[in-house]
Amino acid sequence: MEGTMQKNADEILERAVLAAAEFQQFDQAHTDRIVEAVYKAGLNARVKLAKMAVEETGIGIWQHKVLKNVLATQIVYESIKDEKTVGVISDNPLTGITEIAQPLGPIFAVTPVTNPTSTAMYKILICLKTRNPVIMSAHRSAAKCTAAAARICYDAALKAGAPEDCIQMIPSGSREFTQTVMAHHKIALILATGGTGLVKAAYSSGNPAIGVGPGNVPVFIDESADLPFAISSIIASKTFDNGTICASEQSIIVEEKIEMQVREEFERQHCYFLTPDEIKKVEKVAVVEETMSMNPLIVGQSVESIAHKAGISVPEKTKILLAKLQGVGKEYPLSHEVLAPILAFYAARDYHHAIHLCIDLNYLGGIGHSAGIYANDEKRVLEFSQVINAGRIVVNTPTSQGAVGGIYNLLVPSLTLGCGTGGKNITTENISARNLINIQRVCHRKMNEKYMSVNRDMYFDEQYDEIALKQEYHKNF
Repeated sequence: MEGTMQKNADEILERAVLAAAEFQQFDQAHTDRIVEAVYKAGLNARVKLAKMAVEETGIGIWQHKVLKNVLATQIVYESIKDEKTVGVISDNPLTGITEIAQPLGPIFAVTPVTNPTSTAMYKILICLKTRNPVIMSAHRSAAKCTAAAARICYDAALKAGAPEDCIQMIPSGSREFTQTVMAHHKIALILATGGTGLVKAAYSSGNPAIGVGPGNVPVFIDESADLPFAISSIIASKTFDNGTICASEQSIIVEEKIEMQVREEFERQHCYFLTPDEIKKVEKVAVVEETMSMNPLIVGQSVESIAHKAGISVPEKTKILLAKLQGVGKEYPLSHEVLAPILAFYAARDYHHAIHLCIDLNYLGGIGHSAGIYANDEKRVLEFSQVINAGRIVVNTPTSQGAVGGIYNLLVPSLTLGCGTGGKNITTENISARNLINIQRVCHRKMNEKYMSVNRDMYFDEQYDEIALKQEYHKNF
C-alpha cells in the first residue's frame, strides 16, 4: 500500500515537474492570457459552483458562496493582473540591483470544506500568475465541488495555451496519500488552508509551507463608536455564509457602562441573548468538550438548526445567538472559535479590563490572525492595535469581509490569511501572487566609497573604539 501511494505521488509530481519546465519558458503576456481566461471561466461558473458547494457540504448559504467565488476570481484577478511575475520586475540604477522573478515549482494546495470552490480558484489563479503548476487536495466532504472548480479552471487554462498538467487533483479521502504528496521532495511549496492538524502536518512535511492558524477574532466596541452602525456591521459579517470565514467575529467586548445600550441594539436588530441554561445547552452542541474544538456538525449552520440541535427555542428571524460569558478558557467553551452564527459577549469593568479580555481571547486560539475595533477615537484605535497580536486589525469594518481584503479596504484580497510567528506562520500578509515567486537579485558593482576610503589598519588596533572608527568611516563624507 505504501509503495503504491509513493508510486502514485511520483507520477503526479513527474507530470507537475514537466509542466513547470514548460511554464518557466512563458513570457508575461502569455502567462497573463492564461490567468485572464481562468478568472473569466471561474467567474462565469460562480453560481453553479456555489450551489454545488452547499449541496455537497451542507454548509453555508449559496448566495454568499457566490460572493466568495466573485472575490476569489474577479477581485483577486483585478489585484494581480498588472503585477510583474515574469522576468525583470525591478531595475534600480542607483543601487545597481536588478530583480528577476522566477517560479517556485510545483505547489501543493489544500482547500477547506468551508470555502471549497472559492479557495480552490483563488489558489489556482495566484499559482498560474506565477507560472507554478498546482496540485489540488480537496477536503473529503467537498471533493466533487472542488474538483469541478479545478476542472473549469484547467479547461480554460489549456485553451489559453497553458501546459498540460498545470492543474492536477489528487484523490480525496486519504490522509496518508495527502501527507505523502506533502512530503514529496519535488514539491516546492505547500499552501495549506484547513484545520490545525492539517496546517501542522504541512509545516512538518520537510517542505516550505504557508499555512494559516485559527481565528477566534475578538472585537472591541468602544464607547466612542456609532453603536447601531457597529452592530449592523458585526451582524452582516457574522451571518455571512453562516460565519464560515475564519476571520469572522467570535467575541464582542464592551465596557459595563455601555453594556445595556449594546444589548438593546443587538436585540433591536434581531439577535438573541441566551439565558445561562441555554448557554450550557448550546455549548454542548457547538464545542467538543474533550478537545475544546468546534463541532463540525454546527459549522456554517443556521441559527434555527443550531437551536434545534441544542433543544432551545429562539424568536423567529433571529440572526445571531449571543452568550454572555464571565471568563475565557476551557471553563467557557464558547470563548473558543466557532464558525457559526454564535458570539461570545463580555461586559468589562473598564477600558483596561476590556483590552485584557481581548488579549486573553486572542491568545486562547487566534493569535496572529485578526481583530476588530469600533471606535471614533484614533487614540483608542492605536492603543488597541499595539497590544493585540493580530496580522489584521480592522477598524469600523466587518471582520469577515474586512480581513480578506479588497472590499472594505485596500488589503490584498486573499483567502489565505497569514498569522505570523504567533500563529506559527511565516508571514502576517494576505497571501497572493507576490508570495509565490523566487526573486533573483543581479548585483552590479557599486563600491561602498565610505568603506573603501577607510584606513582599515585601524580595525586591527584595539586602541580605536567605535567613536574613532565612526569618525574614520565618515571623514570624507
